[in-house]
Amino acid sequence: MCANTAARVLDYVNSQQHVLTNLMKDLVEAESPSAHPETHDDVRRILRLALASVGYESRETGRADQPAHVFARPAVRTRGAPSQLVVGHFDTVWPVGTIRSQPFRIDGNIVHGPGSFDMKGGLAQLVLALRTIRDLQLDTPVVPVIFVNADEEIGSRSSTRYIRLLAQHASRALVLEPALGERGDIKTTRKGIGRFTVTVYGKAAHAGLDPEGGVSAILELSHVIQKLFALNDVDRGITVNVGTVDGGIQPNVIAPHSKAVVDVRVPTVAAGNEIEYIIHSIRPDNPDVRLQVEGSIGRPSMEATPRNQKLWELTKRVGTELGFDLHQTRSGGGSDGNTTSQFTATVDGLGPVGDGAHAIHEHLLIDKTLERAALLVMLLTSPAMEDCEDRRD
Repeated sequence: MCANTAARVLDYVNSQQHVLTNLMKDLVEAESPSAHPETHDDVRRILRLALASVGYESRETGRADQPAHVFARPAVRTRGAPSQLVVGHFDTVWPVGTIRSQPFRIDGNIVHGPGSFDMKGGLAQLVLALRTIRDLQLDTPVVPVIFVNADEEIGSRSSTRYIRLLAQHASRALVLEPALGERGDIKTTRKGIGRFTVTVYGKAAHAGLDPEGGVSAILELSHVIQKLFALNDVDRGITVNVGTVDGGIQPNVIAPHSKAVVDVRVPTVAAGNEIEYIIHSIRPDNPDVRLQVEGSIGRPSMEATPRNQKLWELTKRVGTELGFDLHQTRSGGGSDGNTTSQFTATVDGLGPVGDGAHAIHEHLLIDKTLERAALLVMLLTSPAMEDCEDRRD
């Protein structure tokens, strides 16, 4: 990819701001909360029409009792060519009706609206990148395969199986989650995330008449909670948080049951395996209590593996060709990049630059997001990674 091509790409993308913002408006106003897949018809229709307009065929995938996701690839492609996986999601954390109190609006260089930053702006950015490739007649030697899921915000429960399968056959994965911070840092590592539920079963008794006849599940849970918090290790980047606790029947009854839900964040797959084993190995202090531990590390860590770092170096290099000084960072949150990273080279945070994911001030910067569309063009048109060292101006 020569410097002249990079300049052409950037000039063309900047001339297509209306394409970005018009599609973004349509996507944002088609509300699509994760927990209500029955609302997703409009956003899937808008996305599939937009992909068709740039020469991509698409279909919906997913079981009848689960949310429908969108899979797309070029209608015309070279059989047997290597593939690259582009991953995004159209679900949001915002309930239906939010658009009335937080309407889509453009204020100078800023786009506001629920889901604009995380991550419908990234989907509009993708369509603009594909439009640029088509209009400038650029080649994609590594065929883009696109998967946009409907449940990322709730852990990609039904879509992970598809993402795993696609990642296993891809030479790299580009994840359109928002960039991090004002500089728009690229996410090259992410912590793994685990969710565990600890349930304690004791024995009920009258707290006043027969206090010795009961076994308090709440008392035992208090001991378990201390064991869980003791697993925190700041130096290793391990965090264990008991987020919710409930239990008991009445104030005058020895609690026969109690429950805690635990969030775990780990920097590496090995640390995740270690913490998962320890949590499942917790035993009660009181032998008359029964303890049940459920859960696992659902999203393994996205680590700075050699192949991930090689893809980061490619990203930084094509950014330089465009005139951008890119930086890499770690995110404490998880994404589908955690999954793809287990199978193929992955770079994350390629989506919009802005702020306020999941917050009332959610917004993105138009100029920076246009730059990200240009960056995506450069990555999508890059040769297979083993050939990248041969790039010449």
